[in-house]
Amino acid sequence: MRNSLPLEATQFFQQKKVVVTGGAGFIGSHLTELLIELGASVTVIDNFLTGSRKNIEHLSCQVIEADVSQPAELYMPADFVPDMIFHFASPASPPKYQAHPIETYQVNSFGTHHLLQYLHKHNPQARFLFASTSEVYGDPEQHPQQETYWGNVNPNGIRSCYDEAKRLGETICGVHQRDLGMNVRIIRIFNTYGPRMDLEDGRVIPDFIKQGLSGQPFKVFGDGTQTRSYCYVSDLVDGILLMMASDQTNGETVNLGNPGEFSISDTLKVVVDVLASFTTKIPEVRYLPLPKDDPRRRRPDITKAEQLLHWTPAVSFHDGLKMTIASFQK
Repeated sequence: MRNSLPLEATQFFQQKKVVVTGGAGFIGSHLTELLIELGASVTVIDNFLTGSRKNIEHLSCQVIEADVSQPAELYMPADFVPDMIFHFASPASPPKYQAHPIETYQVNSFGTHHLLQYLHKHNPQARFLFASTSEVYGDPEQHPQQETYWGNVNPNGIRSCYDEAKRLGETICGVHQRDLGMNVRIIRIFNTYGPRMDLEDGRVIPDFIKQGLSGQPFKVFGDGTQTRSYCYVSDLVDGILLMMASDQTNGETVNLGNPGEFSISDTLKVVVDVLASFTTKIPEVRYLPLPKDDPRRRRPDITKAEQLLHWTPAVSFHDGLKMTIASFQK
């Protein structure tokens, strides 16, 4: 994995005892891989509801199969005191979290609470990072979205098991940081893509790649004018590690994503352009109704990440797609 972290950040993780919940997932596995490369001792906790054992089978890490929505004492090894926890356990794509709504709201609410309580009891100085989401902004009325924006979310909609659970997870983080004096930070992740994405994920990039490589018709929901911003996974992981390593991010909430904005129609054009290097058969396009509560626009304001972390994405959409499609073709 590409690593452009400054020296002080890479040294921060050496010989640290690190927990990554959801470490067998798409982002979690890339995070785990780089942490190991940086010299951390990593324990992955995953119930494999949506994560894959194949994502981590090549990694030298302890793996605990457990549901982190349960109290941590039920699955943490005896006398195990981590230096930090990255909480990434959760279904993340609409089809996945809508198929598992209870597990989704439990892991982001109860799971966050139990993990923080475990640290509060055993190592209150440990660092905790909560993987929140751009979904907390809902169908945003502010564009691009800043961390100070409170969002436009349907609290009882089809996506609420995820976005409202993430919002509650942020609340739990805030209580433990402000009221209990713990070292907690929150990242809001915007659309991320790259190798190890589940081709059945249901989001636009894996769907277009799967359809393009298999010759199935491209499915565009709505009229294709809705927008997304796409961040390559190595860029995101760099931002995550910078967020955890910084002494200035305790109590902070930071957007992590690529501010480049593409309509779904323009996204398809870029995918088709890159696919031309992999296949000569480009499928037709079919238009389908827009799913309920699907946000019309999505783009991060990353000013805070630039100022606080000195972080900006480095991988272009075209280059990232080329690496992603090559990995899927294998």
